[in-house]
Amino acid sequence: AQGEELLVAYTQEARLFLELNAETEGAAGVQERPIHFVNIRETAGWSQEGRQATPKIAALLAAAQLPAPEPVPTVAYRSAGRCLVIGQAEAAERAAAMLADKLDVSLLLSGTGSALGQARSHAISSGRLTRLQGWLGSFEAEWETTNPIDLDLCTRCNACIDICPEGAIGLDYQIDLNACKKHRDCVRVCEAAGAIDFTREPLRHSENFDLVLDLRPAPAFSQHQPPQGYLHVGSDERALVDAAFKLREMVGEFDKPRFFRYEQKLCAHSRNEQVGCSACIDVCSTTAIRSDASRKGRAKGQAWGGVIVDPHLCVGCGACSTVCPSGAMSFAYPGTVDMGRRLRTMLTAYGHAGGKNAALLIHSQEAGTRLLDELGRGASLSRRDRSLHGLPARVLPVAVWHTASIGIDLWLSAIAQGASQVWVMTTGEEAPEYRQALQEQMDVAQAVLSGLGYAGQHLRLLEARDARDLHALDAALRAEPAQTVARAAAFAAQADKRATLELAVDHLLAQAPKPVDELPLPATGAPFGSLLVNAEKCTLCLSCVGACPEAALADNPEAPQLRFIEKNCVQCGLCVTTCPEDALTLQPRLWLADGGKARKQARVIAEAEPWKCVKCGKPFGTLRAIENMLSKLAGHSAFQGAAAERLKMCSNCRVVDMFSASNEVRITDL
Repeated sequence: AQGEELLVAYTQEARLFLELNAETEGAAGVQERPIHFVNIRETAGWSQEGRQATPKIAALLAAAQLPAPEPVPTVAYRSAGRCLVIGQAEAAERAAAMLADKLDVSLLLSGTGSALGQARSHAISSGRLTRLQGWLGSFEAEWETTNPIDLDLCTRCNACIDICPEGAIGLDYQIDLNACKKHRDCVRVCEAAGAIDFTREPLRHSENFDLVLDLRPAPAFSQHQPPQGYLHVGSDERALVDAAFKLREMVGEFDKPRFFRYEQKLCAHSRNEQVGCSACIDVCSTTAIRSDASRKGRAKGQAWGGVIVDPHLCVGCGACSTVCPSGAMSFAYPGTVDMGRRLRTMLTAYGHAGGKNAALLIHSQEAGTRLLDELGRGASLSRRDRSLHGLPARVLPVAVWHTASIGIDLWLSAIAQGASQVWVMTTGEEAPEYRQALQEQMDVAQAVLSGLGYAGQHLRLLEARDARDLHALDAALRAEPAQTVARAAAFAAQADKRATLELAVDHLLAQAPKPVDELPLPATGAPFGSLLVNAEKCTLCLSCVGACPEAALADNPEAPQLRFIEKNCVQCGLCVTTCPEDALTLQPRLWLADGGKARKQARVIAEAEPWKCVKCGKPFGTLRAIENMLSKLAGHSAFQGAAAERLKMCSNCRVVDMFSASNEVRITDL
């Protein structure tokens, strides 16, 4: 009531505190002055090292008192409750019965051999689903009807079933065409209704729905994370009940954060219809990201190139920002600056309280938090047999929206700021491509740290799907500390990923136990590297300069040279795919010569002898390029005699020569 900030180091009774706040006269609402909650019982006290956990508790309390990140734009969904249920007749009607009082249900029957009820309670179609796309509130379904019985016209009088000699018609009022012998008795008895027609052409239908419940064995979407509003349960009865409860609540207007920020000008995906980096497209488990490399379909004057992200399909995993080498894609919920501030605050408070060798444990807010709570409770019940140790005093848990949203820039920054290790705990929520991407990025970061002489394993993926994995997780968390910096860095994480990486690398190099000039990096996922030029092939056409999206390549106006700034290179490969001579090769590495200054300066990686104008002697182009051109055009009728000679001239002399030749023709005519 006095307007003080309130921090509750206890999460079990969060609901009670919020209710008390609402009932307290004069107290501000939690929107104006939020109550901060942090769990120090399961994550610190309930451990065999609970008595040594004071530095950890200081870190957790410090992080909990940070202001909330800036709000981000939202993405809106609107659902009127039109739900399509796909499956065999009996199962589809059973599911519809669970939903009909809250949703407008339509059935799409797939397959034969099941039974429909006599009452026509829902709109029913039959056929093969050919396309399903969209998201909550905006699904478009297409299907093809091939069965001779039209369910809209069928009166369910059962006469066709009764008269069919092969029993090819079931109570789902569909004909098993493999069993049918074409007696056509069914057509005769259905003459009044006209529902059966063996000559009917296959019909295509298209309709929009807000929700989709799929009861078929195989889902309509192959990606790990289907669109919101689509639920696939197959034949699992328990999953069907859970899905029904979820669908019943998906009516109305919903907002979710716009999880990403995308800057096209930084994107290294495409230039001039050539494709380079596709890391974000490859890692996205929702197919929310697609290429925009082609001009095709673009309106005049409309920007092209890069990628397109559909915010309605994005679920906020953040993996795209983790694998993006240029920083064009960044996670916004919270952003890098806010997350970097949180990690630095925790490490600083931990160090000031006397803590050493901190290990950051990145985990998800939902499943990850539940597992750590179970680990803490298990440790509190295992004090006699010591079967579970609990979170060690040096392990600082960091709950995030999604474990794939934090990448190499913040990992290396945390090590530079004094962390001994960074561990990421996955729980089975993560798609396989996320785990692969995280491991590849960890391999790059570990190569940097090991190459600089920091001993031990600094980065590691831990997996714990449920309570059965607690003992393995408990053992993994007791790993030996790795070597870290002697003096923690004080820099803050930047909004620009590359800037944060540079700050981290510079500090790690300055503190390195074994400084080196060059560190080879893994071939996959490296955001740093050089460019090798095959001098025998390169004609110095400079097409690579125009293709480079990061200004890593440049020409020299004074001489035929190709210059390279290694710090800017993101190893996207656009220069390689653009080069007409196939003369370029990427070289993943971290070049640290001259204390890291050399990689920030332009250096010549290719040069050639200039061609000199045959008239004025002015150098232009390169000797190899002009000779190649003369060779290729030698047999062309338009480049013979004087025209061939002009190819050897600079642009000024070429114009003068053409003008002189034109005047000579006119005098001759006169």
